[in-house]
Amino acid sequence: MTTTGQEVDRTRPAVHLRIGAERLEKGSGGVYEHVDPATGQVDARIPLAGVAEVDQAVRVAHEAFASWRRTPPAERRRLLARLADLIEANAAEFTRRGTLDNGTPLMVSGGFVPISAEWTRYYAGWADKISGDVTASPGDTGEFGYTLPQPYGVIGVIITWNGPLVSLAMKIPAALAAGNTVVVKPSELTPFCGELFADLVAEAGIPAGVVNILPGTAEAGAALVAHPLVEKVTFTGGPETARKILCACAEQMKPSVMELGGKSANIVFADANLDVACAHGVILPVATMSGQGCAFPTRMLVQREIYDEVIARVTAIAETITVGDPFDPAVLSGPVVNAAAVDRITTMIEQAEADGARLITGGGRLSLDGELSGGYFIAPTVFADVDPHSRLGQTEVFGPVLSLIPFDTEEEAIFIANTTRYGLSAYIQTADLGRAHRVAEALVTGEVLVNGAPNLAVHRPFGGLGLSGFGKEGGRQGVEEFLRVKAVGIAIA
Repeated sequence: MTTTGQEVDRTRPAVHLRIGAERLEKGSGGVYEHVDPATGQVDARIPLAGVAEVDQAVRVAHEAFASWRRTPPAERRRLLARLADLIEANAAEFTRRGTLDNGTPLMVSGGFVPISAEWTRYYAGWADKISGDVTASPGDTGEFGYTLPQPYGVIGVIITWNGPLVSLAMKIPAALAAGNTVVVKPSELTPFCGELFADLVAEAGIPAGVVNILPGTAEAGAALVAHPLVEKVTFTGGPETARKILCACAEQMKPSVMELGGKSANIVFADANLDVACAHGVILPVATMSGQGCAFPTRMLVQREIYDEVIARVTAIAETITVGDPFDPAVLSGPVVNAAAVDRITTMIEQAEADGARLITGGGRLSLDGELSGGYFIAPTVFADVDPHSRLGQTEVFGPVLSLIPFDTEEEAIFIANTTRYGLSAYIQTADLGRAHRVAEALVTGEVLVNGAPNLAVHRPFGGLGLSGFGKEGGRQGVEEFLRVKAVGIAIA
């Protein structure tokens, strides 16, 4: 189902390079012409940082680190808590900007605001709770020992385009709580949320130079990673870019966190609540963000005795998804991010049909009317009888495409789920708690969510294995990623 939207405020805010207290209107990286994915038309010109601005920002952050690391932890907590309050207070504008950034519908982009505030508030709470360990060896030749968790210094942050606000909130507050400063390169595809975030950082009272945000070219990202004053890199994106970053980090033995893609299995057993399992299993990977999420359950593994019923339920749900103007509050699914995404997704759909998968609904680009006629809309698409070893069964689509795969036994479901090189998330739908624990232990992934448990809960560590990367965001582990531990031993004698 498609729909067109209403008259709303679609004004594009100005974007700057934010270095310390400066707001630069130009950068040596040139200008990026931002395209509205709902119309396919250029709607803003974004200044881009080049190598010069990256070097300036890193040096400013390095200077700010000297005082920020000595800021009392309780004060860091207070400032981050204030930032969380400001994110909530600006919910309407963040929602609007999230839709301007990449065409995420208002009803979805609005949901990211409380999540982002919660991630910020959670790590505010960690700022004054970081502690080391004490050890002691008795006797005349013994020692008293302890550990000092210390911040790294300047953290290079590179984020992708699909969740611009929540990506900032998943990285920056934890780094700041630990006492680090950051230089952030958001995607040039999604610059508007980052501009407001930088405004609120300053309004919260966080000192200039602690957070620096500058959209930039690939050359700028490479310069950030390679800069000798950047002590660690945290990256969200795809494996291809991750490999380049890792090669650059290897030259300096620089540590990193890699939050990459996924091909998550959603295992639906015959005893599952099918109302919940089917709704969750379709809306999340097909409608939400038009399927452009790394942790979405894009492979639905269904026990054979309920396979036909699930196909019918899934098809009915997929065909009710509203696709259209992301500024229409009735729209659940908007465009994909750009023309290249359209080409990539439609090519994979065509390949899936050639490989023998059975197309149930959808299957290509949508042509909408009026100003949306040039938009990057893909029909919610469902395939049944997908070969787990086919391209569709193995490769991340990052679009509104769901694969249905039958299985007979618990062991077979685990085997199929573990056949990909990704290992980010997995999902289980069952009424048998013993089975849920058993299968969760056997799945080779960074997280397992059972019976509709929500994504991105800040108290849980999030991060994958294999092609899905390494390192954690969320939980205690998320702040520990931004600390290095020094051991101290003092001889007793």
